Amino acid sequence: MHRRQKPGALEHKRDLAAHGGALSMSHNDTRSFFNFSQLVLSAGHLKSPPVLKHSKITYFEVEILDMQSKKQICIVDKVPPSSTLLDVKHKFHKACPQWYPSRVGLQLERNGPYLKDSINIQSLAVSSIITLYFTDLGQQVGWTTFFLTEYTGPLLIYLLFYIRLSTIYDQVESTKNFRHPVVHLACFCHCLHYIRHLLETLFVHKFSGGHTPLKNMIKGCAFYWGFTSWIAYYINHPRYTPPSFGHRQVSFAALAFLMCEAGNHFINVTLAHQNHSGSKACFPSPTYNPFTWLFLLVSCPNYTYEVGSWISFTVMTQTLPVGIFAFLMVIQMSLWAQKKHKLYLKRFYPEVRRKAAMIPIVF
Repeated sequence: MHRRQKPGALEHKRDLAAHGGALSMSHNDTRSFFNFSQLVLSAGHLKSPPVLKHSKITYFEVEILDMQSKKQICIVDKVPPSSTLLDVKHKFHKACPQWYPSRVGLQLERNGPYLKDSINIQSLAVSSIITLYFTDLGQQVGWTTFFLTEYTGPLLIYLLFYIRLSTIYDQVESTKNFRHPVVHLACFCHCLHYIRHLLETLFVHKFSGGHTPLKNMIKGCAFYWGFTSWIAYYINHPRYTPPSFGHRQVSFAALAFLMCEAGNHFINVTLAHQNHSGSKACFPSPTYNPFTWLFLLVSCPNYTYEVGSWISFTVMTQTLPVGIFAFLMVIQMSLWAQKKHKLYLKRFYPEVRRKAAMIPIVF
């Protein structure tokens, strides 16, 4: 006979099996967790996501001192690095409304050169505080106003003498004496010269928006207006005598004058076109126009043509005031040409080194 098994023993075996399975599963889980931990440790520490840092802009403080007394006038704060000196002048004007940006002169050192408006403020910085010295440049005028005023005066003044006002010349003597044709030709040439200057100021020359002191315009007007009055008085005088060699001298001088005027115009157009197009890497080269071929010999052909115009006008009219004016123009133009020639030598040495400044071989 078979012994009947007790139900309790069967349930006990089932419990043991279930408990053993649970132990086996727990052991596997522990082993898996251990393996995963070893994998993490061998890969290195987990990196946290990068924290975005906000970029910090460094602002400058511009301390403005009086050049004479070294006293502080004001401090322009929170100036961005991308600001120009003109931006600083505008902020300075807000703090001190009596000084307009055009009349503010700023220097990095006392008695040093005035800084240009286009200079970047960051290029001047040694630390976060920039010290600049202030000079009141006085009342300023724009370059366009400067040249229009300077050239309009001679044009109108000469015409007043040409019509022979009764307040200038004796009316009876003016009606009796015959006017030589050179008087009319001189009036035409003189007016043509200054009309060309006025039109080029308006339509050819490109000014960078700079300014010049009002006293410079007064000096220029006094020079040109005064000499024009002296020249026009002698040429349009009822007792004026024509040139010694007559019609031949007048014709050759007038032709040379017109050629110099045309050459001056074409040179100015060439220079303005080069500056406007932004091609500043090379020295201006001659074009197909024969009047621009003077670039092959001199670096400032516009001054050469300007001097040639006044020398031709002197020969055409044969008057002492014109001769003195032409002599002074030669001196002034040669000084300007030498100064510009030195700048050209620094920028375009290989192309300019064998050229003269204004007159071939001489200067």
